[in-house]
Amino acid sequence: MDKLKILVVDDEARMRKLVKDFLVRQNYEVLEAGDGAEAIDLFFADKDIALLILDVMMPKMDGWEVCREVRKYSKVPIIMLTARGDERDELMGFELGVDEYISKPFSPKILVARVEAILRRTNAAAAEDVIRAGAIEVNKAAHQVIVDGNSVDLSFKEFELLTYFIENQGLALSREKILNNVWNYDYFGDARTIDTHVKKLRSKLGKCGEYIKTIWGMGYKFEVE
Repeated sequence: MDKLKILVVDDEARMRKLVKDFLVRQNYEVLEAGDGAEAIDLFFADKDIALLILDVMMPKMDGWEVCREVRKYSKVPIIMLTARGDERDELMGFELGVDEYISKPFSPKILVARVEAILRRTNAAAAEDVIRAGAIEVNKAAHQVIVDGNSVDLSFKEFELLTYFIENQGLALSREKILNNVWNYDYFGDARTIDTHVKKLRSKLGKCGEYIKTIWGMGYKFEVE
């Protein structure tokens, strides 16, 4: 999956670096702007920005001006940062269509949590419905699997199993762990059912079936070479 892009706008380089470091750690791509005018240029040059983090007090154009300009053309989520805990600022922000309003100083962890919550609520996170590994593409929302450009018909459990493998690439997964996560705790059968499903899944995936490695005496590992 492509990383979601976040534009961080603040005239303090130290603040931008702090926010960027935390977001990059959570696998976001971060663009930076040091003032409002630069933010506008970057925003309109890059059509894929999923969220803006905007400081209010900035030279050239302040955060409100940037927000007004962006809102003329886009409903992209916006988080405003301000050093002032002024209720009038907060009300203005919501009138302009700001999604969140965070007063400085703030915890970067809280900011990241707000970012993730907003992206889950917006269509920006819909990209997570499609996951890819090598020549396999899984659309979770449509319950569809494409292998080498061709649609592959999987049973419900085969689909769940493949999704679980892809989302846990490179990890050694015991049969018990697979059973608990794919079949859940309501399954009272035997772990050998996993082996049967893996065999069918490998067969349907053709050459891509080789991505599912057997770890003898333990379980499986999904790995794209």
